[in-house]
Amino acid sequence: MEPMVSLEGRTIVVTGAGQGIGRAITDLAVGLGANVVGIDLNQDTLLAAMETLPSERVIPVVGSVVDAELAARTVDGAVERFGAIHGLVNNAGITRPAMIEKMTTKQWQDVIDVHLTGTFHWLQAVGRHMVERAKAGDTDGGAIVNISSDAGRKGAVGQINYAAAKAGLMGMTMTAAREWGKYNIRTNSVCFGVVETPMTEVVRGEKFRDGMLAQIPLGRWSTPEEVVRTVCFLLSDGASYITGQHLAVNGGFHISL
Repeated sequence: MEPMVSLEGRTIVVTGAGQGIGRAITDLAVGLGANVVGIDLNQDTLLAAMETLPSERVIPVVGSVVDAELAARTVDGAVERFGAIHGLVNNAGITRPAMIEKMTTKQWQDVIDVHLTGTFHWLQAVGRHMVERAKAGDTDGGAIVNISSDAGRKGAVGQINYAAAKAGLMGMTMTAAREWGKYNIRTNSVCFGVVETPMTEVVRGEKFRDGMLAQIPLGRWSTPEEVVRTVCFLLSDGASYITGQHLAVNGGFHISL
């Protein structure tokens, strides 16, 4: 019997690959047989993450996800080296917290740019390649996973920019799923709760810790290594009939129909 989750021979693009969830996705995807093209703004963390992996199966790309030309060049380079791109994980993200009445336009725009505009650029660049392959007769399609958050479903005090962006990602996911389903391109979102990454250090700190844990039925944070299994499942043939969905991986932090 074939394993349910395998990425053997596939090429996956991962944004925000230098640390946290992005690095964990990269490590697991390579472990499952994939080639990975990792993008990150921080050269030092990206190269440190990539140096532990087989050099013939990874391409590090330093730059901003908001750069549309970088996205197009990266897709071209990955196709030239590996032959095709089969998956994309839009993971890059930032936070710029402030209460609504105190938030600056720059704080708002920075978060919107990375989470929404950046995701659009990579979704478009990789999607164009997948559509072209499909029109040329390749039935393999592809899989795209957008990393959203419970904040996009329930709001987040002090982070209207982040909550709005993460809600917007779910709209992008559903639209791409409807437009590209005919090409066998699957697009899904994963909504994380509180994962042990640098981005969640504040909410996991002494001031908020007990209150946050009380809202999580499983009573603990998750590790990046734990939650990225779901991402790799959605990239694999094990999820071949799943598209347009928002899968919560949150310990029960947000529960809905």
